Amino acid sequence: MAKDTPKKNNFIVYIRWFWILFISGVLLVALLFLSASFGLFGELPDFRRLENPDTNLASEIISSDGQTLGKFYLDDNRTPVAYEDLPDHLVKALVATEDERYYKHSGIDAIGTMRAVVYLGSKGGASTITQQLARQLFVGVRSKNIFQAITQKIKEWVIAVQLERQYTKEEIIMMYFNIYDFNNQADGIRSASRIYFGKEPKELTVDESAVLVGMFKNSSLYNPRRNPQGVTNRRNVVLGQMAKSNFITKQQRDSLQQLPLEINYNPESHKEGVATYFREYLRAYLKEWIDNNPKAEGGKHNLYLDGLKIYTTIDSRMQRYAEEAVTEHMTRLQAEYFVQNTTERNKTTPFVGISEKEIDNILERAMKTSDRWRFMKAQGKSEKEIRASFNKPIEMEVFTWQGEKDTIMTPLDSIRYYKTFLRTGMMSMEPQTGYVKAWVGGINYKHFQYDQVIQGARQSGSTFKPFVYATAIDQLHYAPCYEVPDVQTCIEANKYNNPQAWCPKNSDGKFSGEMYTLKQALANSVNSVTVNLMDKVGPQPVINLVKNLGIKADIPEVPSIALGTADITVYEMVGAYGTFANEGVYVKPIIVSRIEDKNGTVLFEYTPETRDVMSAEIAHAVVNLLEGVTQGGSGTRLRTRGADKYNQVYKEVVTGYPYEFTNPIAGKTGTTQNQSDGWFMGMVPNLVTGVWVGGEDRSVRFKRIAYGQGATMALPIWGIYMKKCYANEDLGVSKDAFIAPENDTIKMSCKEENEASPEDDIEIDF
Repeated sequence: MAKDTPKKNNFIVYIRWFWILFISGVLLVALLFLSASFGLFGELPDFRRLENPDTNLASEIISSDGQTLGKFYLDDNRTPVAYEDLPDHLVKALVATEDERYYKHSGIDAIGTMRAVVYLGSKGGASTITQQLARQLFVGVRSKNIFQAITQKIKEWVIAVQLERQYTKEEIIMMYFNIYDFNNQADGIRSASRIYFGKEPKELTVDESAVLVGMFKNSSLYNPRRNPQGVTNRRNVVLGQMAKSNFITKQQRDSLQQLPLEINYNPESHKEGVATYFREYLRAYLKEWIDNNPKAEGGKHNLYLDGLKIYTTIDSRMQRYAEEAVTEHMTRLQAEYFVQNTTERNKTTPFVGISEKEIDNILERAMKTSDRWRFMKAQGKSEKEIRASFNKPIEMEVFTWQGEKDTIMTPLDSIRYYKTFLRTGMMSMEPQTGYVKAWVGGINYKHFQYDQVIQGARQSGSTFKPFVYATAIDQLHYAPCYEVPDVQTCIEANKYNNPQAWCPKNSDGKFSGEMYTLKQALANSVNSVTVNLMDKVGPQPVINLVKNLGIKADIPEVPSIALGTADITVYEMVGAYGTFANEGVYVKPIIVSRIEDKNGTVLFEYTPETRDVMSAEIAHAVVNLLEGVTQGGSGTRLRTRGADKYNQVYKEVVTGYPYEFTNPIAGKTGTTQNQSDGWFMGMVPNLVTGVWVGGEDRSVRFKRIAYGQGATMALPIWGIYMKKCYANEDLGVSKDAFIAPENDTIKMSCKEENEASPEDDIEIDF
């Protein structure tokens, strides 16, 4: 027995030391946790920070049909998504790949930690999903300093335990998906899903979910745009893990791993995507709203960090149709413009009808207002240095209708190059509500940032004439069938502030002497009749009317405004024409219906701004006049497949669109002097749309009116857009007749109305 005593004593010693070391380890871990919780290793988040993690949330722009048009953000393009909106296979892919015992631990995976210690991390790390969330939210990038790295790890453990106590497993997963940076401005799972696959998270397929989960390992390395093969390999690893965890079958794994990587890249930058011009205008609108509407608790809302939800009136489908219509027509129109204005044929390209000195003045102004001039001047560069830089060839990316092109040219040449492109502005509005449904401010926001809808006021041409007719119907009690002779009318000097006698001609310089009904005269833009009406009513009543119609432009009190000399924006024209379609009631165009904070609290709700401008009878009479434009005037081509009398090139480029509309349409074309501006205002009972086309400078134009008139430059965009809208019956765009007021006392029907052929759609010549 004595011989066994040393062995027993040694065993007891071993047992004693085991428990001493074990208890010491437990106490050490407890002490570390306690020290960390007291902030000895740095500040820990308190309860309130856990409830409201300090993350930047992008403000979301939402269309009337529930689609995201874009976002406002600085660095973080993050929009939270609820757990219920995450597909089950996406969650399972995350758990299988990042934390297979996720639902069995309370923030720290003891088995994973022991494995990481024993194998020194060679068989995987020990960070749970909760720990990774703690690091993302509160700890930050792992330090390279060993001591700091250890303290950071301890803080992760402590915060992970707190997170597990504070939130459910589902909430932790939701936060993790929402916080992660997937690169390419894809902050959070919703942005990542939309940017890489063009869809909402709940629409992701299993293999797409595997791609995004695979990026959690390192989104910079596994970037679908830069490393497609690496991303494919990583996706297949995730699919393998899902099969290992029995979330998918081996057959599904093998099938999915064979699929090619298909990325549908949809950048969400401020200069790309859908409704870019509208979003930029909306930014200015919201800035003004924020300045005038402080938070209830004090301070200002932050458009880029507060996660506001801005519900707009834009319909994403109609917006897409509008942008497609602009692209389809402007591509053809621009190609024809290049043919007619090449440098070989005209050394003053793209300018027409002006001297070289005038061209130099245009380029000089453009140079001095450019970003390059402003930046270099701010840097203290001399004017000589700045001018020299404009003549030095540099590499640049330029716009073409076939896509962006890398080239080398001088900045001065690039200014001239961009002036060759025709511009456009288009807006579509529901007249009864004022809801703006589509807004296209130009051909490409990245390269042409001037918004032709709201900024680009241009001469309105014949689209102004209905305001003169409306005034005459109101004051003189004329009806659409009232007849006026086609003879020259002169308004003598000093009458209506006219400095000298004004005797305008018709577009062809001739006067037939025949009698025209008001409907015929407006349909064919007969100048003599409009001048006759202006002479009888005077300019001031017309100005009073257009001001009541929402047009804020400075309109001089002179008779020449009758032929559209005033500069007016597309935005104002659409609002004004909407009054005719809305039975004489003006409704101010509106773009935002509601604004909510990130919690869904309503901060703003739109109240319509309306006023009665004219009687329903007068409004209906003007609509009747405008219907004549598409029945036998300059808009007749909307009823046909194209004008066969023109040569084949002209027919294919400009008039060959098979519109063939049969429903009631009210509209008005407009063309200004020298074909500098082309307009078309088109209406059906529940949609008013205005289109303008022209050059940045008035000397950038077609030489021939056949190409430069509103019926050629602007009307096709309206026609293409409406064809697309009508093809989507869910939009409910009306094909019905305009509503006639009860007990209408104005006679609309004329016994004999001469119809004009499409070749008569030449309009105005000041």
